[in-house]
Amino acid sequence: MEKRQSGQVDELKNRLHQFLEKLESIEPETTDLDEIDQLIRLIDELEEQMNKIKKDQ
Repeated sequence: MEKRQSGQVDELKNRLHQFLEKLESIEPETTDLDEIDQLIRLIDELEEQMNKIKKDQ
């Protein structure tokens, strides 16, 4: 794997870790739509990053 892809994968891992931390911190009883929208945006960003990495291979 070239350096650029390695950096992209590391960035993707960091973003995924941030997503998981956010997901774990959510309390179902008090979650509002803004928090759910934020999670959906994070998933969309992760998908875009994964597609870019695949495209660059």
